[in-house]
Amino acid sequence: MTRTVRRAIARDRGFSFVELLVVTALIGILASAIMPLAHVAMQRQREIELRRTLRELRTSIDHFKDAADQGMIAGPELKLGNEGYPPTLDVLVEGVRAAGTAADRKLKFLRRIPADPITGSKEWGMRSYQDRPDARTWGGQNVYDVFSTSDGTALDGSKYKEW
Repeated sequence: MTRTVRRAIARDRGFSFVELLVVTALIGILASAIMPLAHVAMQRQREIELRRTLRELRTSIDHFKDAADQGMIAGPELKLGNEGYPPTLDVLVEGVRAAGTAADRKLKFLRRIPADPITGSKEWGMRSYQDRPDARTWGGQNVYDVFSTSDGTALDGSKYKEW
């Protein structure tokens, strides 16, 4: 090979500084476009999880109410004025004594109290049967409904507290 051919090959082996700057700038532009999409996708996933968790909690409250209405629950959990709803969310996890059975037989409705995916806390807003439907404070008589304590707004514009 001639000397000029060798120089041309050696010169074409790497990238120039300008080429590296252009590629870096393009990657930065693409990354800045993807970040908002990733944020929306993560928020959408948390909202889906919140809906699932609320459904799970509300279903377990309904199962407790059904068991109380059918006379399957005995004990202090069914006091006068609680309308057959659980006195607290913890009762759903701890269980209640099944009517007509040995004292060690318990009915349980939840394995654990799930965390709110929006706040990350296990604290839920609660309403009792005696509270107004739009109440944001718990009357303390029983647990009729649960809602998120987050002040945030969902992607559809609704408040998480209203779900």
